[in-house]
Amino acid sequence: MLFPEVAIILGSGLGGLADSIEHATIIPYSDIPHFPISTAQGHAGKLVLGFLAGVPVVAMQGRVHRYEGFSIDEVCFPVRCMQQLGAHTLIASNASGGLNPRYRSGDIMVLDQHINFIGQASAIPS
Repeated sequence: MLFPEVAIILGSGLGGLADSIEHATIIPYSDIPHFPISTAQGHAGKLVLGFLAGVPVVAMQGRVHRYEGFSIDEVCFPVRCMQQLGAHTLIASNASGGLNPRYRSGDIMVLDQHINFIGQASAIPS
């Protein structure tokens, strides 16, 4: 049985990285009770478990968003599931913009702060 060390949320631009996961077990979100299913284009809706560069991982190939009408608890549920599987590190990718005119499409950037414009915390304790 695989116990992932790292959880990866693959945004629409990196969904193809799941194809690089070796010895993959692929589970459609629709097969997982209570797992929210994305309506966003380019989000495959699959949980992929296996090895990436020799590291046991669990990857979300697509995710749900608040703007799709999901509650904050529904958005957080998959991350909590991956933690329960054993993942202790989370890598989240997304298509984010920047105000720096030197940034180009595809540049790697690290967000070190996040502003909660929704103003709603999860009801599920961490």
